[in-house]
Amino acid sequence: MARSYRNLVVWQRAMDLAEGVYGAARGFPKYEQYALCDQLRRAAVSVASNIAEGCGRGTDRDWAHFLGQAMGSLCEVETQLELARRLGYIGQDVLDELTGTARETGKMLYALIQKYGTGGQGNAAKAGGAGG
Repeated sequence: MARSYRNLVVWQRAMDLAEGVYGAARGFPKYEQYALCDQLRRAAVSVASNIAEGCGRGTDRDWAHFLGQAMGSLCEVETQLELARRLGYIGQDVLDELTGTARETGKMLYALIQKYGTGGQGNAAKAGGAGG
């Protein structure tokens, strides 16, 4: 694949999300440093990292797989942000801002997964092979 992940708007938005999550996590209580805070930061980094890794793979099937991993990590981030709000670690305004970025990223991921994934006309169908 001749695409560069740095040029992908979805990767750029995922990086914006990770940066926002790191900023928000600074306000978490110290006792959450190695619990929810760490898990949230890792999930946020995983979104952008999986987009980049998938982009570097050689097939559309691999690309779609890593996009799916990024989507899963994105769902983790949204869940953990909601928990952080419920626990009073972040305000509703921060939650709204970060989930807005997450939703935008998710829409782009979904579109890419539909384009490159095995749903509908999957890779095996395109290649004329039997599914797998």
